[in-house]
Amino acid sequence: MTTTHAQSPKAGPGRRGVLAASGALALAGTGLLTGCGGDTRDGGDGDRFRAAFTSGGSQETLDPHVAPNFVDQARAKALYDTLGTYADDMSVRERLAESWESDASGTRWRIRLRAARFHDGGPVTARDVLYSYRRAADPATGSPSQVLLSAIDFGASRADGDRSLVLVLKAPNFEFPTVFAGPGTEIVPDGTTDFRKPVGSGPFTFVSFTPGGTARYRRWADHWDGAPHIAELEIVPADEESARLNALLSGQVHYGADMAGASVERLKGNSGTRLLTAERATAQQLLLRTGRAPFSDPRLIRAVQLGIDRAALVRIALAGHGRAGDDLFGMGLSGYPDDLEPRERDVDRARALVKEAGAEGLRVTVETSSVDAAWEPAADLMARQLREVGLRLSVNTRASSTYFSEIKTKGVAAFNTTSTLPVSDFLQQRVRGGAARNQTQYASRTFDALLDRARTSRDEKERLGLLARAQKLARDESGLLVWAFSDANDAIASSVRGLRAAPPNSHDWARFDRVRLS
Repeated sequence: MTTTHAQSPKAGPGRRGVLAASGALALAGTGLLTGCGGDTRDGGDGDRFRAAFTSGGSQETLDPHVAPNFVDQARAKALYDTLGTYADDMSVRERLAESWESDASGTRWRIRLRAARFHDGGPVTARDVLYSYRRAADPATGSPSQVLLSAIDFGASRADGDRSLVLVLKAPNFEFPTVFAGPGTEIVPDGTTDFRKPVGSGPFTFVSFTPGGTARYRRWADHWDGAPHIAELEIVPADEESARLNALLSGQVHYGADMAGASVERLKGNSGTRLLTAERATAQQLLLRTGRAPFSDPRLIRAVQLGIDRAALVRIALAGHGRAGDDLFGMGLSGYPDDLEPRERDVDRARALVKEAGAEGLRVTVETSSVDAAWEPAADLMARQLREVGLRLSVNTRASSTYFSEIKTKGVAAFNTTSTLPVSDFLQQRVRGGAARNQTQYASRTFDALLDRARTSRDEKERLGLLARAQKLARDESGLLVWAFSDANDAIASSVRGLRAAPPNSHDWARFDRVRLS
């Protein structure tokens, strides 16, 4: 996800009423308003945990290697496992892998697997890992980790016993273990192509799933990391943030993902719920496509950077639940430069750049969607701000179910968010020239060379210095504007135990197998 956690300003009574009505219709389709059916042999309704997320629409799949949205990742975490997992700071720790080590060159990595089984009773083997990684590395699959896994030379890599394998890389990479925890790297049984009744090694087994609808799972007692505390898990769609809020407050769900600013304030005063807030966990971005006019002119990229008022965007679009960004990803993480001068608004300089580019009065359309509650108010505010520098911004709102696929090829400017990832992985996936998820079409040999040098360095200090240099270069040239870091707010019923605030993509986020209901 590309994926979203964001905040919005307080909606007026009319809009709130409309959203509540649409939310009720969405929830009615899940059975939440009319009661849920399903098998209750493992504990019944009192042992069933329900979590509400924004859905991905009718094109959804349980294929874990296609995981663009938060709901996809939550479902994948229930059904499958990965070799590694991210701590809150995006360092990697073991999961299905017991250990890994490289040779002196950084090109050969030996991985040892723990004893684990799939839901059908078969052992998780090195062959399953090789198959899963080869499949996710195929651009046709669409894995968010495709560019990272494509570094593997699969012809030279091999299984070295049932629980040991050697991955050979095409070039040295001492940061390679970060891929073990990446979205879209889940391990599936060798040869799997059909995910209608999926088999994984995760803490829950598959019961049923309707694309765009409810996914149901049952506790798996034989999970290598211990059985879940709840008997059943349901992940239900509620696309409007107000619908998730109302479902939580009315007791229809135990967990509401992605709460916006107005809802956060309302939940703070409610004794029946608790907020799980991971501060600055989501980078709010405006993507300017450098490969197309008008943003093929770097003066106009710079004009937008200088023309927006980031403090006002945080105050209004995020309702104060965030921090102004400086056009770089990963604030607070290893590899983020610590000596940046903040982006300050400079209307006069921005207006002069627009004039130099011969673009006074230029109309620019920005793509947005209700996927993230912050985007539409941010777009409206940016339009007013950029009018002062001579640019006329209009908004094209796309359907949430198709937004991310459409902005890959359409338009010249679009809103996006990315949750916490290792800085080096983000740069490889989203900024490197030619990467499938590089949506600004930025291409710089100097930038790519800095990334390559960072990966091949065994020295941590040198590696971080190279990443910082790459970040600073991309900040000015790439067309990827990080205008804010928003807090990630999920909410749970007061009866829920076992969950804590954690950045999306990290191990403890949406860790529903640890949930207890009191």
